[in-house]
Amino acid sequence: MASSQSTSPTIEYDAFLFDLDGTLLDTADDLGAALNTVLRSQQLDTVSREVYRAAASNGAAALLEVGFKDKWGEQPQAQLVKQLIDAYAANIAKHTTCFAGIEPLLIELERKNIKWGIMTNKPGFLTAPLVAAIPALKNACVVISGDTLAEAKPSPLPLLHCAKLMGVAPNRCLYIGDALRDIQAGKAAGMHTATALWGYVPNLTEVLSWQADFNWQSPIEGFNHI
Repeated sequence: MASSQSTSPTIEYDAFLFDLDGTLLDTADDLGAALNTVLRSQQLDTVSREVYRAAASNGAAALLEVGFKDKWGEQPQAQLVKQLIDAYAANIAKHTTCFAGIEPLLIELERKNIKWGIMTNKPGFLTAPLVAAIPALKNACVVISGDTLAEAKPSPLPLLHCAKLMGVAPNRCLYIGDALRDIQAGKAAGMHTATALWGYVPNLTEVLSWQADFNWQSPIEGFNHI
């Protein structure tokens, strides 16, 4: 997938904020394993990584819909969502790793004394153990989950809360994510935005329609803004 970004002068930021699933961490295989656990319990065919990866950023119900297909509307959805979440929580970081280039970027941010944090729509009871299981994320200045405040992305409120906690002006923050709601939230918060093309993004044409300030092929492109 080709990268496309603004031709405006290079901007250096006081803080980087990151989405979690599909941006910092490749969580798809643990989420997919939980989905397939549910599908096997219902005597249904499991799905491949290629199939579940596309829904990995969109929550438990979206994953289950991928697995159940046109039968999803007939299912006891709340019960199955809980079953998937329980299966995921029990093995939350078995296969999860940082995407290539994330660790060097975080190390460089810390070396330059640039603050960085995490704002994810993942609920806090899953965010906390996942972040704790990944050593590279131990120095995050702030970790805000989807249920920390009354509103989650695409609302700008969680991102503004992050900026306030870090003592950084929103217009001096860059928010990086792999979903439309990430870019919408970042823009609404008055931050610059970058799409993580290495994440669980749809096709490039759709991504470009989000009109992020930057579309990064690799986290290493973040070095241009440090």
